[in-house]
Formats: sequence, structure tokens, C-alpha cells
Amino acid sequence: MAKKPVVLVVMDGVGFSKTGLGDAVSEANTPTLDMLLKDYPHTSLKAHGDAVGLPSDDDMGNSEVGHNALGCGQIYSQGAKLVNESIESGKMFGSDTWKELVANCVEKGSTLHFMGLLSDGNVHSNISHLKTMIAKAKDEGVKTVRCHILLDGRDVPATSGMTYIDDLENTMASLNDDSFDAKIASGGGRMKLTMDRYQADWNMVKLGWDTHVKGEGRKFASAGEAYTVLREETGAIDQDLPAFVIAKDDIPVGKICDDDSVILFNFRGDRAIEMSMAFDVDGFDKFDKGGYDPKVLYAGMLQYDGDLNLPKKYLVNPPEITNTLSEVLVNAGLNSYAVSETQKYGHVTYFWNGNKSEKFSDELETWNEIPSDKVSFDERPWMKSAEVTDDVIEAIKSQKYDFIRCNYPNGDMVGHTGSMEATIVAVEAVDLGLTRLLKAADEYGCTVLITADHGNADEMLEKNKKGEVAVRTAHSLNRVPFIIYDKDETHVIKDADSTKYGLANVAPTVATLLGVDAPDCWEESMI
Repeated sequence: MAKKPVVLVVMDGVGFSKTGLGDAVSEANTPTLDMLLKDYPHTSLKAHGDAVGLPSDDDMGNSEVGHNALGCGQIYSQGAKLVNESIESGKMFGSDTWKELVANCVEKGSTLHFMGLLSDGNVHSNISHLKTMIAKAKDEGVKTVRCHILLDGRDVPATSGMTYIDDLENTMASLNDDSFDAKIASGGGRMKLTMDRYQADWNMVKLGWDTHVKGEGRKFASAGEAYTVLREETGAIDQDLPAFVIAKDDIPVGKICDDDSVILFNFRGDRAIEMSMAFDVDGFDKFDKGGYDPKVLYAGMLQYDGDLNLPKKYLVNPPEITNTLSEVLVNAGLNSYAVSETQKYGHVTYFWNGNKSEKFSDELETWNEIPSDKVSFDERPWMKSAEVTDDVIEAIKSQKYDFIRCNYPNGDMVGHTGSMEATIVAVEAVDLGLTRLLKAADEYGCTVLITADHGNADEMLEKNKKGEVAVRTAHSLNRVPFIIYDKDETHVIKDADSTKYGLANVAPTVATLLGVDAPDCWEESMI
């Protein structure tokens, strides 16, 4: 063992509210968190915008870029920013993948399909990228374009879908002429079809395949009609709208066929991987495609998983993250342990390790996944917080590990449901976990760092443009806590009252506590 062990707790989606509006964190009964903020060294961290490599401070953080920054001690251009840079420089349209997919459609007179989340939330995708690609495809001789749209309502207002449908329809109408035909072909809510993650529910992806690829499902004359009718019939917010297919004379306008090209235009990987597997993996067997498996050229906006080589073709190269904390600890011969439940397991492993599925050392890195419940999280807001806590306590007791990290997903996953009552319970469940964890840390002489990757539970309500209070399901732009708990030693956070720190300052602080040298490219330690 090096110095005393360090335990890092990520309370996913738990930030500091600026307004108090819909603040489930403050509403919750959290005696341990209250005690920590009263009695122990703490500061706040920026977890959005330029602190995590996103284009502007209007861009909310997310768990992916958050864990990248937490795990690598640096700030890399991410997501929208990465794609923006590639589009602005022309690099994307000069890529071999773009040229190949376009040439395929031009030479064969086939259709170019775009599939992805239709919003400007900038977490998974941006509608501006889609509009630019459609215009470029026309310029380069593609004759037919079809769009398969997932409605958001999670990273943008809950029922804003029609705004984006109109925006896309108007763009296509301005491009359509005798030589070019672009249409919306299918769609549905992002939590109903296509965009599952961590292989939690393959039926969502199967429904996406049936809807987008096979053109099977309830038919409507237009996306606007589908949206209006389904909203009225179900009362569902955008993310939960049922699947729909656009048809003319009862024939789908955009079934995906042999020789077509398909681009999944989401830039974030977690909810793009499974549909990519369905298109890209030979001998795919996660669901029955019903005998319909067209031979297409498929590409993602980015490569969503480098180790799995998914997808094989992509338009923009991902940030090549090097010098992660895991690499530094492995090189120093230190043992680390990572655990979460399924919903955030990928975050404490893949995203933490710089978008790599493989460990840097099988000997020095141990990962554990606790299976998540397969229910809506507002029904079981405690999620697997007890089991995650049990697991961390066992890891502490083993005295094998120099660095232990865990993620409690509750504040984020329950926050996304929009249920204030359930989210209060979620935050309380995390506080209970902390209570137990700190006792074990006291007994075995650990330093515990408590932080978050972004806000969510701290802002469950928002005022809309009319000044009316509405449910908010998206992440917040609020700062997040960073607390140092150590029963035996007092640590002083430099400039604790300032707002100069972000998530990328956490890894250097861990390195300082463990007595290992941080790479020159890292941000500064807070102690």
C-alpha cells in the first residue's frame, strides 16, 4: 500500500442549486451530506461547458464527459465541440467514411438515411449537424435522403418536439426540388425505441429496427401529425412517445434497403452502441431481425467504442485521451477498484479510462458491475445504492486497494423521470449509503472524496418562457460539491471559496493524496 487509501464517491446528478426551484437535494433529508458540508473541507466544481470540453457554458455536462474529465485530469474537446470543429474545418466531409457513404448512394441511386436524436440538447446530438449533412449530401449528388428521428424531451424541454420537427421539415423543404427528395421516415421517443444503453433492454432496439429499418408500425402522413396525435392520445412527454412510421398510400416512405447508406448522427456513444451492433456485428443475435437484414454501408458520427471497434466506420475521430489517472496509478504499481450498478458501470470504467473498454492492467485494476433493476427508476428510487455501498465496504475491508471509486446513479437516473417525490427519496438513499461508507472509512483509515459529475436532482423544475413553472428532466448547469473527509488528517483546499476548479481538478487531487506524480498535462491539484 502507498499512503492511506482514497475512496472517491460520485453522487451522479447531485449539484448545488442556484435558485432553490425544484431542488430535491435540499428538500431531501441528508444528515451526512449536511454534516460534511458543515464540518469538512469542501469547494464547488464546474461540471459543464468548457470545464468538460463542450463548446459553451450553455452546454450542460453529462456523465460521459464528466467521467472523462474526472478520470483523466485534463479537458479534451468533446461531443458537439469535437464535431463542430470537424465540420467547420471540412475534415468530416473530407473523411474516407463520408466520401464512401455518399459515393455509394450516388453510384447506386440509393438512399442516404440519417438516424438519431432530433434536438439541440448537445448531449447526444445536435440538429444543426444533421441539417448541414443533408445540405452537403445534396451538393455532392445524393438524390434521396430519409431521416429517422428520436424525440428528446430530456436534454431539452419535455414537450418541445414539434419545434425540432418543424425546423427539420423547413430545412428539407428549402432543399427539395426535381433532383432531390428529403423526408422524415420514422420516429418515436428516445426512451421507447432505439436508444437503449448498457444492454439494459434490447426490446427497445428491436422496436427501433422494426420501425426505422423495416418500416413497420403505426403509420401517419407526416411527423407533425404523428407527434400531435400521439401526444393527445397518450399524454406522454417526448421521450416516451410511441414509435411511428411515415407512409404514403400505406407504403413506408423510408424503409432501409440493400445498397443504402446509413449514418447514426448521435455523437455520444452510450445510447448509440446497440443500434450500431445491430448494423455492424456479424452474426448479431441480441434480437430476431425477422429475416430482414439489408446490406448497407453504416457509419456513426463518432466511433462509440474503440475497443469493440463500434462502429467500424465513423465520420469524426474521437478525442484520443491519454495520461488518465488509471494509467498513472498502474505505472506507480497501485491497486484500484471500480464499482457501480449497470446504469453507470460504463462511466466508472470505460469513460473513466479515457473511452477504453480494456483495463490498463488486469492485475492492478478490478471492476465490478451490480445489475440495475429493470423498472422505471421513479418506482424504485433507491436503485442499487445499498448493494453498491455493501460492495465498496467489502473493497475497503479487503485492504487490497489504494484507490476505490464508485458511482451512485440515483440523483441522475431518478431525476430524469421528472418525479420530485421519487428524486427526494433517491438523494436520501445516497446519503444513507454515504453514512455507512464513512463508518468503514473511519475503521480502516481511508480518505473519502465526495463529488458529482453534473447536476440534475438539484433542478427538477424550471420556469418556461411564459414564466410558468414546468417539470425539468434535463441536467442542470449548476456546480457540484467536492468534499474531503478524513477522520485523522485535515486537508486544506487551496482557494476553496473560489470558482476556479472543475471536474478535471479531481484526478490531480487524488494523485496528491496517494503521493504519486501527476503528468505535466494535468490540471492542478486542489490541495
